[in-house]
Amino acid sequence: MRLLMLGGTEFVGRAAVEAALGRGWDVTVFHRGRHEAPPGVRSLLGDRTAPGGLAALADDPGEWDVVVDTWSAAPRAVRDTARLLQGRAGRYVYVSSRSVYAWGRPARFDEDAPLVEGASADAEQTDYPRDKRGGELAVLDAFGADRSVLVRAGLILGPYENIGRLPWWLGRMARGGPVLAPGPRDLPLQYVDVRDLAEWIVLAAERELSGPYNLVSRQGHATMGTLLDACARVTGGAAELRWTEPGVILEAGIEPWTELPVWVPPGSDLYEALHRADVSRAVGDGLVCRPVEETVADTWRWLQDLGGVVPQRPDRPRSGLDPEVEAKVLASGAGD
Repeated sequence: MRLLMLGGTEFVGRAAVEAALGRGWDVTVFHRGRHEAPPGVRSLLGDRTAPGGLAALADDPGEWDVVVDTWSAAPRAVRDTARLLQGRAGRYVYVSSRSVYAWGRPARFDEDAPLVEGASADAEQTDYPRDKRGGELAVLDAFGADRSVLVRAGLILGPYENIGRLPWWLGRMARGGPVLAPGPRDLPLQYVDVRDLAEWIVLAAERELSGPYNLVSRQGHATMGTLLDACARVTGGAAELRWTEPGVILEAGIEPWTELPVWVPPGSDLYEALHRADVSRAVGDGLVCRPVEETVADTWRWLQDLGGVVPQRPDRPRSGLDPEVEAKVLASGAGD
């Protein structure tokens, strides 16, 4: 198999490249050169946001079995690339997002749930849901429904994470002491390890799958308890989890998801959107999710190998809770 990876030097793209190389694929990576490409690939340099930025790709004589694209800004960049490649690639896998579903989605929503309105393949950057939906429309326009795979990923964790969610929790546990643990402990979570996402992408290409897929674990594959217990254990066990009721956290003005990464209060619209998707289609087509303990341990090992310098995407806000705020809430008697 021949893969053209658009990006491929960070997080999801890098994991997809490694999964393809692990199967003996021939891999070309088209990227801006800001980070070193993984060993074993052929590099093409260009910036999709700049005039003439696709020249290296246009001038290259290559043809590919599959293109994988993780773009999340202006949809027109996906449009231009997909149009350029429609006669040179067999299939286009676009890593989209479950954010493309309209707000107020039903419980355990599947791929037929209503989608956001106002998206366009020709648009400049607007907001994340419409940008991702615009990217989907661009791929469908160029490759058609039968040669497109729309990977509607949810929360993605694991090695190479440059968003800062699981790395923040690991760093916080490593500092030790009482830790504000947002409850309830048995709150079910849905996420996908980036390597499991990558393995499914290459599997989808090999099997010539098409259409949209919700790509996260089954609900309850992990809970806040199993995730944070694993974080505390792998970092040395110096952290003392103080499980705290959602109401106490919200009354303190702490922002779910951003200040306490991964967590959102049960029963909220955001919880329904993030942790209540129907993933039976992806599971039926080969999605396998590794245990939470493996994701946490491997991410911690990767962070240690970095020597404390954690990558952070400049276009995403930093995650995590201010230590003074945490201490104040815990001092008020919160937590068991």
